[in-house]
This record gives sequence, structure tokens and C-alpha cells, in this order.
Amino acid sequence: MMHMTFYWGIKATILFDFWKTDSWLSYILTLLACFVFAAFYQYLENRRIQFKSLSSTRHPPPPRSGVSAPLIPKSGTRSAAKAASVLLFGVNAAIGYLMMLAAMSFNGGVFIAIVVGLTVGYSVFRSDDGGADAAAENPCACA
Repeated sequence: MMHMTFYWGIKATILFDFWKTDSWLSYILTLLACFVFAAFYQYLENRRIQFKSLSSTRHPPPPRSGVSAPLIPKSGTRSAAKAASVLLFGVNAAIGYLMMLAAMSFNGGVFIAIVVGLTVGYSVFRSDDGGADAAAENPCACA
């Protein structure tokens, strides 16, 4: 039966029926995996924000008129950065929702590992941006 309140113990089922912890070693490895995934989420979020700023800061060349104007303007690096930003958003959303579901196992250690991983990841990967993209700042890991 699944717990509906926080509990402290080494027996937990995380995300899938086959991911069960029943010993201290499996529990600690699970906490480490949750920590690493949470920190990796912040790393990907940093990359996504950088790609987003790269795609929005480059200005397209002025439009040409007349016969020499191409029918489909080339956007080059800008579209590649935008595609990378969109792809990373999807991956980030998936990881964020998986972390949310892992926290919903209601195991206190898993919850703490995820929050500490997000905090350390933010400190390492995103704290030096100086609030460059305040709109992207969202404390919810699944947003």
C-alpha cells in the first residue's frame, strides 16, 4: 500500500514497481540518484536559458526588397538555438515531473534529496547569472 503521509524509512517505491529499496545500500543509491537528477535539472535549465537568450538576442538581417530578396529567409544559428531551447524545455519538463512524482512517494529522505539537489544545482549552475532572465525564475521544478 502506498503511503499518503511523509514517513521515514528505507523501504520505498520510487516511480516504478521495480524501483524498490529494501536495504540501506539501495536506499542511499536511490537518494544519490534523486540528488543527481535534481542537480542535472538545474544544469539543463541553465543551458535552456542560455539557448533562449542566444536565440532572442540575435537580430535578423534587415529585409531585402526586390528581386534579390529570398523567398525563405535563412535564420541559421538563431533557429538552431531556438530548437535546442524547445528540446531542452521538453526534457526539463519531463525530468521535473518525474522528480515531482518521486517526491510523491512521501518518503522524507527522497523529498530532502530532491530539494537539496535542486538547491545545490541552482547554486552551482545558475546562481551566477545575476537574474538575467527573471521570467524564467520559477521555484517549481516541474514548470
